[in-house]
Amino acid sequence: MALTKNERRLRIKSRIRKVVSGTEARPRLAVFRSNKEIYAQVVDDVTGKTLAAASSRDKDISSVKGNKTEVATMVGKSVAEKAITAGVNTIAFDRGGYLYHGRVKSLAEGAREAGLKF
Repeated sequence: MALTKNERRLRIKSRIRKVVSGTEARPRLAVFRSNKEIYAQVVDDVTGKTLAAASSRDKDISSVKGNKTEVATMVGKSVAEKAITAGVNTIAFDRGGYLYHGRVKSLAEGAREAGLKF
């Protein structure tokens, strides 16, 4: 039985989520990537609360021109700034079943540039 791309990603995602969990001291930076947009949120899984979130649909990011990889870097910087304002410095990175390459990698590097540690 052949798996679709999405089914394969969801299997990988569940494998990752067994290990990566966000705590109050070290929340999880979750990434979701669609064909057009990219979303990131910092989540405390213990309380089930989202501490910070950013996406390519935010007004300040969507107005800037650039390719999807450059936009992902801006989303990473934006979510990192919001997380640091919320008092979060270190995070656990959850790539959501996507390969650490391209837009996911540039989002992570943008978050690191803005001061998040992971």
